Amino acid sequence: MDGNDLMRSARFRKEREADWRRLESLVLAAESRGLKHMGFAETRDLAALYRQATTSLAIAREISLDKALLGYLEALTARAYLCVYAPQQRLGGLLERFLRQGAPQAMRRSWLFILLGFLCMGLGALAGYLLYLENNDWFYVFMPSELGGGRGPDATTESLRDSIYGHDTGSTGLGAFATYLFSHNTRIAIFVFGLGVFACAPAILLTFYNGLILGAFLALHVDRGLGPDIAGWLSIHGVTEISAVCIACGGGLKLGAAVLFPGQWTRAEALRLAGRDAVKLAIVAALMLVVAALLEGFARQLVQDITLRFAVGWGVGALWLGWFVLGGRRQR
Repeated sequence: MDGNDLMRSARFRKEREADWRRLESLVLAAESRGLKHMGFAETRDLAALYRQATTSLAIAREISLDKALLGYLEALTARAYLCVYAPQQRLGGLLERFLRQGAPQAMRRSWLFILLGFLCMGLGALAGYLLYLENNDWFYVFMPSELGGGRGPDATTESLRDSIYGHDTGSTGLGAFATYLFSHNTRIAIFVFGLGVFACAPAILLTFYNGLILGAFLALHVDRGLGPDIAGWLSIHGVTEISAVCIACGGGLKLGAAVLFPGQWTRAEALRLAGRDAVKLAIVAALMLVVAALLEGFARQLVQDITLRFAVGWGVGALWLGWFVLGGRRQR
């Protein structure tokens, strides 16, 4: 840059620097307090000075002024743009919009992938159930040793019944099983979502395997005449918990389908578009797992009547379904 350029840059800066400083102070106020807490004159000046700064930036680029000035103006106009045009919404408003519109709409747009998640879980449960009835030794193949906790084909019917209706504290019996099952299902939900992008196969296999465990566990109790009892016990938290795993699987499958079948977009673009709904499905699954933990921690021990157990578990499931089906629909 020669002497004339330096003089021109200095003159250009001197003529406009006061406005830039004023804009910078208004941007700081907007970032710290928000536009709602600024006066009318301040917000008016913010918008007007932002437009002047963008004009100055265009002129500075045209006449090739020094890079430091260009960098300063680019940063200032970018911050001012966010203050003027970005949505001014607090975290509570974003959460409300997610619960009222974003989540249920994403669920409906992804219904096919969620259905595939439930299908993988259901087929695995059916396979585990039938294989156990054919040969009890399959129970030890499917069930992790930490998850079994002494409940297997060698356990007596009375001990199984006592653990279903016993008031255990969570360190023994089905309380320990439920705690470990929740931890296990949480890990599965994370894996099936995260690994779904790898051509869908890991998500399908993990969900199917989780179904095998569930089927073998149910078959053990059905074989002892405790089918309704274990179904009622599992309904309290299982309806929500198992659904969360299937929804997470649906999110993973949506990502995997974008990679396998990008259509008219590039794979990166298809993955970005699919990720908008897939991430929402993962958040919904996480929320459901939190609710399942609360149900498992309190309702499972407090509710001992089998009919009431079914009512609690499937009633909560109906509320989830109602939210997914009816939430975020525009009224005509």
